[in-house]
Amino acid sequence: MILITGGLGFIGTHTTRALLDLGESCVLVQRRAAGVPGPFANERVFVEQADLTDEAALLDIGTRHKITGIVHLAGSVPWPPGAYEPLEGAEKAVRSLLNVFRAASEWQVARVGLASTIGVYGGVPGEGPLREDVPLPMTAGHPIPAFKKIGELLGDYLAGTMGLDVVHYRIAAIWGPLARTPSPFYATPQLVHAAARGTAPDLSTLHQGAYAGNGIDMCYVKDCGRAIALLQLADRLRHRTYNVASGRPTTHGEVIAAIRKIVPDARVDLPEGRDPSGPPHDVWLDITRLREDTGYEPAYDTERAVADYLGWLRAGNER
Repeated sequence: MILITGGLGFIGTHTTRALLDLGESCVLVQRRAAGVPGPFANERVFVEQADLTDEAALLDIGTRHKITGIVHLAGSVPWPPGAYEPLEGAEKAVRSLLNVFRAASEWQVARVGLASTIGVYGGVPGEGPLREDVPLPMTAGHPIPAFKKIGELLGDYLAGTMGLDVVHYRIAAIWGPLARTPSPFYATPQLVHAAARGTAPDLSTLHQGAYAGNGIDMCYVKDCGRAIALLQLADRLRHRTYNVASGRPTTHGEVIAAIRKIVPDARVDLPEGRDPSGPPHDVWLDITRLREDTGYEPAYDTERAVADYLGWLRAGNER
């Protein structure tokens, strides 16, 4: 039975589905009270309420369920900005991560998976795909990659000193059903939502301009969930860190072309070329490790992903 923190969230929901499809049962931990959602009714899913900063509440879950593995997708980041005083926020973030390790030790789980981010590669020079063994700068321009780096360092240390099997997932830009929109980092979610609603996309929240030629490693959330599930259940992993991604850059222009195959009159035009004030090249992640150790291959190319997401939104789902 796999315990998933943030199991009812965006990536967590799709990871739960993937684990169920692979024959596992799941315990989903949420800070707020929640029942088993409709899509998981009558399946091997249990929902428990616990704040990860509360060690006793988290450990108590192990008295009701035989936990064999942990997938930690909940924040362990002082978020959202301004929600806490700096010291309080940092303390809560680190304490929640340490409590996950306490639970892993208490329950003697087979493997602990920790969500990291493509953002840890920020500041790495050069072009081409980013591999897990590239040296990372010690600085970070945003609290999410900063605390994910802290999490990776703590995970490496505790894996060695506690004898735990710890795996870090460096997750690319994820999009698809249940995503919170708008995205501040890339325009794809806004473009698909606009096409589904017959409106023009609102790109005002983007941190930089949206151009057809700009791209990023965008992994469809169903592929992401399956990759995490495969990493959790693999008999043997040869590495501690894995990129979870599509393994290629996808441009806004490719997304627009896929949208127009389904919605020819969609109002999703963007300026041609690259953002003149943005980075000179795209960033994407090398997924050789993931492929070799789990057999993972992305099932959703751009066209299939756009069609799936449009179908989901047109069926009446808000996000």
